[in-house]
Amino acid sequence: MAKIQFGNVEEDVVTRDEFPLEKARQVLKNETVAVLGYGVQGPAQSLNMRDNGINVIIGQEPSDKVYWDKAIRDGWEPGKTLFSLEEAAERGTIIQYLVSDAAQMMTWPRIKTHLKKGDALYFSHGFSIVYKEQTGVIPPADVDVIMVAPKGSGTSVRANFIDGSGINSSYAVFQDATGNAMDRTLALGIAVGSGYLFPTTFQLEVYSDLTGERGVLMGALAGMMEAQFNTLRSNGHSPSEAFNETVEELTQSLIRLVAQNGMDWMYANCSTTAQRGALDWRHKFRDATQPVFNELYKSVVTGEETRVVLKANSAPDYRVKLDAELKEMRESEMWRAGAAVRSLRPENWKK
Repeated sequence: MAKIQFGNVEEDVVTRDEFPLEKARQVLKNETVAVLGYGVQGPAQSLNMRDNGINVIIGQEPSDKVYWDKAIRDGWEPGKTLFSLEEAAERGTIIQYLVSDAAQMMTWPRIKTHLKKGDALYFSHGFSIVYKEQTGVIPPADVDVIMVAPKGSGTSVRANFIDGSGINSSYAVFQDATGNAMDRTLALGIAVGSGYLFPTTFQLEVYSDLTGERGVLMGALAGMMEAQFNTLRSNGHSPSEAFNETVEELTQSLIRLVAQNGMDWMYANCSTTAQRGALDWRHKFRDATQPVFNELYKSVVTGEETRVVLKANSAPDYRVKLDAELKEMRESEMWRAGAAVRSLRPENWKK
């Protein structure tokens, strides 16, 4: 492991130089990796592993035609590399449990009977294991229980793999029944295309992940954008101006500078007027939102967020209600303005 200084803390990370793909292939040469679920992470991780020469099969409900047909379009063959969830779990020696958290709770009674001594049960999220009292997912003692959690959507995991950059991933071993759990974990982390791997625990991963999704990554970001857009609109600014100043400049310019060299570098490469105002108002926004983040983290740790997720996502009308909520967002003035602004980007101009 390489020791890297993160602020004032030194951490151990695993890079591709230290654990090259050839070593990963050697560790996994006698394994059959069964990827259960072809929805979000499943396609990206399985395709990346297949491209890296790993023996992969897919488990997907044939009745779910959307994902079953998607798997076929991606080159998985029914009866050869594409099976039902149960048959894939039976055939696999490493079972990547990548169906949704709610689906893990519902399918676990069917999957656990197919786990064999010495198998590895792999997760990309600590949810089901950490909140086992609510999910009922309690693995048998004779299997490895491991995790590689890419820090990005499935779409990004695949896109970054194709361009050679990779997505950074956290990893953890919850249960080492074979004595080989760590090597299996790191090999899979490299095989799915991680840029580098950093250690965590199942508990810390799920706490940080649920907080991040509800906070800066999605919930807080969307809410703050809506608040600023509404303020500008209520004070006479056009939808185009309000959207450009709220979203377009952030996503098309400033966030790229942050990604390149950090927030301070972005500040240094903006106007002095922007610098001064941002430095002053930064503290106000931090102090205003800190209580909200504290409340959010407590809700994650106590399991309240898990209760809400499992109840909502297990409901028979889940998809209908989700579509309605997303439609409300999509048809809001802000995101209708966004669609118009995106259509005017140079790459979308008619030749």
